[in-house]
Formats: sequence, C-alpha cells, structure tokens
Amino acid sequence: MSVFFALVRRELGGHFNSLTGYVVIAAVLLLTGFGLVDLIERIRQMPYDAPVTELFYQTTYFWLVVLLTSPVITMRTYAAEKATGTYEALMTTPVGDWQVVLAKFAGALVFFLLTWVPFIGVLFSLRQITGEAALFEPVIVAVTFLGIALVGGLFMAVGCFASALTRSEIIAAMVAFLFGIGLWMLGYRPEASGMLPTWAVPALEHMSMTRHMEDFARGMLVGRYVVYYVTVTGLFLFLTHRIVQSRRWK
Repeated sequence: MSVFFALVRRELGGHFNSLTGYVVIAAVLLLTGFGLVDLIERIRQMPYDAPVTELFYQTTYFWLVVLLTSPVITMRTYAAEKATGTYEALMTTPVGDWQVVLAKFAGALVFFLLTWVPFIGVLFSLRQITGEAALFEPVIVAVTFLGIALVGGLFMAVGCFASALTRSEIIAAMVAFLFGIGLWMLGYRPEASGMLPTWAVPALEHMSMTRHMEDFARGMLVGRYVVYYVTVTGLFLFLTHRIVQSRRWK
C-alpha cells in the first residue's frame, strides 16, 4: 500500500507542479462561479422549493466543467510519460500493473474532486450570509458530491484509457473528450425521441447521466446508479490495464 500511495502522491504532485493543473482549477472556479451567479439571479426573480444543488445542476455549467476539464486532467497520465521517456522507467520498477493503473486513476480523481471543494465552501458561505438553512443541507450536499465523484470517476477512467492509447497529450485529450461526449449523449433525454424503439428507451434511461445527476442533486441516492458507474468505471480501468500490460507482448 505504501507504493500505491507514493504513486498517488506522484500523480497529484504532477498536477500541482504544472501550469495545466492551475488552469483546470481556474476554469472550474470560473464556470461554477457563472453557475452560482445564474442561480442567484433565478432565485431573486422567483422563489424555488428545490434544493440549491438541484438548481445549480439545472444551469448546465456542471456538464461544461466535467466534459471540458476531464480530458485535460487525464491527458498526461500516460501520454506525457511516454513522450518524456519516464514511462518505461516507471514500469521497470518493482510495482504491479494494477498498482500503476489504480494510482494514476486515483490521482486524477482526487485532483478532480479537489477542484470542487470551493463549491461546497461557497454553498456554506451563502447559508451563513443569508441565514437560509436550505442553501446547505448536509445530506443533500453529501449525496450531490457522491454523484460528482461517481461521474468524475467514470470520466477519469475514460481519460486514463484514452491517454494509455497514445504518446500525444493532445490526441489523448481529444479521444477522451469524444468518448465523454458519446457517453453523455447516449442517454440524453431518450424519452424525448420518438425515433427510438420501445425497448431501447428504458435501456438508455438507465444510462442517462443527466437523469442520474438530477436525482443525486435532489439528495436521492439510487443504488442502481451507483452500480452502473462502478461497473463502467471498472470496465475502462480493466481496458487500461490490458493496454499497460500489452507492453510485455511487444
């Protein structure tokens, strides 16, 4: 376990020691800031009974953050090391392939979650300033953050998989972005399309990330959603492991 945590610290250090990491943090803060401004303006115009986390999710800035920052966070996980020549040095050290895969995934996911910590602080500050307890309900915020972690984990796994395919960070980011867009659009409001067969609507509804996050943002923890994200994330991590392992076949 000490080797695993050392690798995770190495990954986190790579994010905080590069300009890219701070650009990602700035982008998340900017987009969430726009979302909160939009949210406050909507509340001022009309009172809402919905939790503030659900109102923020309805601003669509959440998906902008996930879709745009995930490829940037993960593009360097394998591609940068292959380009600089440190990848072979890493893989010849006494560490297992799964340790490397899980450590790089964990490092990317932890960094992604850290970029969302200021959002929780802003919600708490708004509650303190306004005196409205509904602005920061711990259970709803916790379930929302769990949803963010599950969605982020899936996109980090996709990004790591894309980065393992190439030596180019730009190509890795583009591939991860296209995969992410595809997964997001796969279940985007399937009930709104009259072109789908009847049997396909429930299947796509089960994969609808927008529907999942709507429930998470309301404080609803649905078990089948958790199973879906854990399963698909595990699938992409397995594929990444197979790519890393394939160096032994060459």
